Amino acid sequence: MNYTVNGDTTYAYTGGKPFDAAKPTVVFIHGVLNDHSVWILQSRYFANHGWNVLAVDLPGHCRSAGAPPASVEEAAQFIVALLDAAGIEKAALVGHSFGSLIALEAAARAPTRVTHLAMVGTAYPMVVSPALLESSLNQPLRAIDMVNNFSHSMLAPPPSSLGPGTWLYGSSRALMRRVLSSNRDINVFHVGFKACNDYAGGESAISAVRCPVLFLLGDADQMTQPRATKTLTSKVPNAKVVMVHAGHALMSEAPDDVLFALRDFLRG
Repeated sequence: MNYTVNGDTTYAYTGGKPFDAAKPTVVFIHGVLNDHSVWILQSRYFANHGWNVLAVDLPGHCRSAGAPPASVEEAAQFIVALLDAAGIEKAALVGHSFGSLIALEAAARAPTRVTHLAMVGTAYPMVVSPALLESSLNQPLRAIDMVNNFSHSMLAPPPSSLGPGTWLYGSSRALMRRVLSSNRDINVFHVGFKACNDYAGGESAISAVRCPVLFLLGDADQMTQPRATKTLTSKVPNAKVVMVHAGHALMSEAPDDVLFALRDFLRG
């Protein structure tokens, strides 16, 4: 489904279901050099179990036009504008990596409009190494290989995921290359990484959140290590923390565990 947000076309995957104002809504937000497809299992499940789903392509990524957000704050304002464009009063926000910071900042900016906040594969501060920042700018294909080496804890997913023979590294690398090539004008890879690295508002944002919070983490995550969430979890006494056996690519390495954790959290 396409919406006009801030004057540009924004694409959001709905799980094949039309919008129904009587149903609750969940917005899925992807990370750096990804798109809506990383949420394919989770978005389709919720779309078929009583929810409106908007799995968005961020501006400047794949099917969405406009300039890619240069900061977490800019991206969060886009999410709030998307809710306005879709006519959604309240929604649950689920974000992965960069998307988790976007969801956090959006929940802080519009606390009365966010019913649940799920931060998947998150950390704060979300520091990106200088070498990776430099490579994302000047050698993006090399940086894609580096990210994939750090993002996965296994060579192939369990049988309940994408099926026998699926190659996690290969499929993730192909997606990242496709997203990179979808914008010929701006390097969305470097822009996204710099936005993560520069974000300094996490502590004030989490203090402004007024909804239930889930931290969904991979026990083998080398990109956003679980211990790096303590700055945020310490400020949310009632936060729910769920650890799954996966690296940073939680949705593909542990798809069922991620789905069940989100299902249980949003039910509550």
